[in-house]
Amino acid sequence: MTSHSAAQANRKPSRLGTVVKVTSGNFIEMYDFFLFGFYAHQIAAAFFPASSEYAALMMTFATFGAGFFMRPLGAIFLGSYVDRIGRRKGLVLTLGIMASGTALIAFVPGYATIGMLAPVLVLIGRLLQGFSAGVELGGVSVYLSEMATPGNKGFYVSWQSASQQVAVIFSAALGYALNHAMPKEAIADWGWRIPFFIGCSIIPVVFYIRRSLQETEAYLAQKTHPTFRQMMRTVALNWPLVAVGAMLVVMTTVAFYLITVYTPTFGKSVLKLSTEESLLVTLCVGVSNFIWLPVMGAVSDRIGRWPVMAACSALAAITAYPALSWLIANPSFGHMVLIELWLSFLYGSYNGATIVALTEIIPVQVRTTGFSLAYSLATALFGGMTPLLSTWLIETTGDKAAPGYWMAAAGAVSLIATFLVYRGIVRERLAAPQPVERSAAVCTGAQSGNAPSM
Repeated sequence: MTSHSAAQANRKPSRLGTVVKVTSGNFIEMYDFFLFGFYAHQIAAAFFPASSEYAALMMTFATFGAGFFMRPLGAIFLGSYVDRIGRRKGLVLTLGIMASGTALIAFVPGYATIGMLAPVLVLIGRLLQGFSAGVELGGVSVYLSEMATPGNKGFYVSWQSASQQVAVIFSAALGYALNHAMPKEAIADWGWRIPFFIGCSIIPVVFYIRRSLQETEAYLAQKTHPTFRQMMRTVALNWPLVAVGAMLVVMTTVAFYLITVYTPTFGKSVLKLSTEESLLVTLCVGVSNFIWLPVMGAVSDRIGRWPVMAACSALAAITAYPALSWLIANPSFGHMVLIELWLSFLYGSYNGATIVALTEIIPVQVRTTGFSLAYSLATALFGGMTPLLSTWLIETTGDKAAPGYWMAAAGAVSLIATFLVYRGIVRERLAAPQPVERSAAVCTGAQSGNAPSM
């Protein structure tokens, strides 16, 4: 045993404390992402002046989405760093990059002050956040899966997503308080920056907390760590797993951004609810997500990932559009809460089983890279575009329930992926003899209980 691993064994930190430490940065990431979506109208006015509110909003959501296209690059370069250098060091690095992007968005003057430089700097901030986020979720999920007790991986890994819901709840509650404490004109002018300033003030605390993280035993147990070229070759050899993994994530990432980031805009612009009502709906969704994620993660530990994932993705494909159509026909605060809680149940249940499933099908030696790449591709191509596409679909089709088609399609894609993983070609590939780069990793995963739950 190395001196480092011996020191870790002597300290024996509590699992609860470790979960809080590792998910703290995840909280900050989603807090900032959610704020960008909620204050889209104010950000559009400050940085993206245009001839119409629709055009300005589209430019804002395009900037929001641009950050997601940096995620695959973050997954490849930062993910390989984490797999090669260590989970702990990687999580500290991603937090630093994320903090830089957050500070840019918080402190950059508006278009009226510095002209075109304003939207350019905001875009750079979003790109930095996206690059960091490309490996943040993967790094946190892998860390939680490797520290979990036997038979409880679903429950432990679910706290990666649950920490995001704490961010949703906190930011929605903060926004609600600001709307009661300040005039609307002040919020539109400068008050929308206050939550971003608060996020910047929290980052040093989170950085201090993360520095005390210990390396996972699973990582320390690896005798060798592949080079960047070796990891890329292993990922390329296992491209079906990455592709199907991305398909698994489509449902969870589309549903999340639809019911959290896009909900305030949908409530105000489409249903004509007040800002306070839209925020309360979002807060209810965050609480609901926070409850369902660990509950269904634990359920998937008991009955398997397959039943939960198949049922929820099928229900999303069948009910998403009818549910939103009914809401459009009967718009009210209570009805929006009801529909959003139904979609929240589908998201929380599916996600609780899916994120841990993704850690189980990726080879251990490239687990962070492979997980992050699969998640980032799904988020860049589907989930991150949800606010932009929802706004465009409604404007183009004239159907205010059109975002339901988008979520239904996401459910169908992930249902197909679930069959491929647990009943189809990916299951057969996992059981077949593997190339040298992957065979050792699969053996390691199988020994640590990381085979897909059937």
